[in-house]
Amino acid sequence: MQTSARNQFLGTVKAITKGAVNAEVILDIGNNTEIAAIITNSSVDHLALTVGKEAYALIKANWVILSIDTHFKTSARNTLNGKIIRCTEGATNAEVVLELAGGQEVAAIITNESAKKLHLEKGTDVQALIKASHIILAVAV
Repeated sequence: MQTSARNQFLGTVKAITKGAVNAEVILDIGNNTEIAAIITNSSVDHLALTVGKEAYALIKANWVILSIDTHFKTSARNTLNGKIIRCTEGATNAEVVLELAGGQEVAAIITNESAKKLHLEKGTDVQALIKASHIILAVAV
């Protein structure tokens, strides 16, 4: 599978809770880390998602919000704690890559101004926040 989404996590469906229109899908991506996705019921059916099936969580880097307060409370369902391993400033935006426990990486694209305001640099502990509605699920065909 090739995609432009910088963040790709292979995991196992742990739970599916269907509502009237949408479903919450919990994906276990290892190292005691889960990702919650909100997708339509028709997408659950189209992907043939069932508990135990492998699926990918795809997250565009510009959908990732960073916080240096790792105890920050928010409505974002997905909070991934890690340490910055790379921070590259561009013309207007910065790419910030953090390493999670177990070695997985999360990339975020934020403004240079935000990176400076938060004093982001290699070794800084950060929290990546991602709304469940910003998770795209995919399965191998």
